[in-house]
Amino acid sequence: MTLFLGIDIGTSGCRACVIDANARIRAESTHPLPAPVRDGARIEQDPECWWEALTATLDELAITLSMDAIAAIAIDGTSATLLLCTANGEPLTPALMYNDARAGQQAQRIERIASADCAAHGASSSLAKLLYLQATPAAQHARFALHQTDWLLGRLAGRYGQTDENNALKLGYDPVNRSWPDWLDSLGVARGLLPQVLPPGQPIGRIAAVAARRWGLAENTRIVSGTTDSTAGFIATGAGRGEAVTSLGSTLVLKVCSDLPVFAPEYGVYSHRLGDDWLVGGASNTGGAVLRRCFSPREIDRLSAAVRPDQPTGLDYYPLPAAGERFPENNPGRQPCLEPRPADDRIFFQAILEGIAAIEQRGYRLLEGLGAPYPRRVHTVGGGAANAAWRRIRQDRLRVPVIAALHQEAAYGAALLARQGASCEL
Repeated sequence: MTLFLGIDIGTSGCRACVIDANARIRAESTHPLPAPVRDGARIEQDPECWWEALTATLDELAITLSMDAIAAIAIDGTSATLLLCTANGEPLTPALMYNDARAGQQAQRIERIASADCAAHGASSSLAKLLYLQATPAAQHARFALHQTDWLLGRLAGRYGQTDENNALKLGYDPVNRSWPDWLDSLGVARGLLPQVLPPGQPIGRIAAVAARRWGLAENTRIVSGTTDSTAGFIATGAGRGEAVTSLGSTLVLKVCSDLPVFAPEYGVYSHRLGDDWLVGGASNTGGAVLRRCFSPREIDRLSAAVRPDQPTGLDYYPLPAAGERFPENNPGRQPCLEPRPADDRIFFQAILEGIAAIEQRGYRLLEGLGAPYPRRVHTVGGGAANAAWRRIRQDRLRVPVIAALHQEAAYGAALLARQGASCEL
């Protein structure tokens, strides 16, 4: 039996998923990660802790699984997490995490020079982080600037210097022309640090001998280019062109699969290339965080069972955890609207669900207005996906089928990428 291994390095742990040629899960394993070090805008992590978590995860898999059946391995990781390393992968800096925002001055320079539709704007972009790291003494000895996914794949392969088109997006990569743009030179980007960019799911090499020996992997096991965690989560659902994925976590994230890219940075809308398609997405500040501010987990469970989708409350809420919204409404001063509050908690709870559903609909309508297709079906993932009554409310609002995704784990999506890469020419 031929198997494929996907690895997800998230914010709290490493998850591995092994599938067979029919995409059936054969084994899974997880291992926790320590929390990043935080000091104001500085949020960083030692890259070695990722490797330790990955090692422990694969050690556990190797106890119960014939690892020599694994034909290919792919990894997804947090977008815009960046470090500098030597040619042989030795980290020269801590990893600046996806939400590290210390590079404010560098972001201002990018704002003046970068194209308006570039995804590298903002202090937390990997391009801003690269400019910040270039000014440190470590840059004198650096050979590569790599994302979390890139560095881990390089360690498995024993060779470094590749990234994928999804991770490269926030480093300034132009996914339409598939090239590093000329304006990077005006910023003083050290071109020699930039990795080679491959589409997700492409073979970048074979497993390093030391890794093959440790886990009993075949020496011809392929290492496949990965992607970001959110894109891997989309892949996991199996959604195709014209379909969408709504993530109902702490925030509300929408992605629709389009044949054309859409870029609208004023709404935080960007497009990730995925094969011949594009994942067009945006994120609202609404979501589960609002519910958790108003109700305990036990209350949420109790009230979910009492929701009456066929009896709309008629309340017009705009649920936000705090002031400020960017998508589908670009309004930093947008105030939450959770009034009037009815005496009945069930009605209040249902009105919040209806308000989030209304924002979801506005989001997909905005993406449609910008050039993406309105979804013919929505796959739903995240903590809110299990709420059947909420799905009914959303389906009534969206006027398309809304289904709970059978698979939504990013590690499963990475395993599908590994399966794809196993059949590509090396």
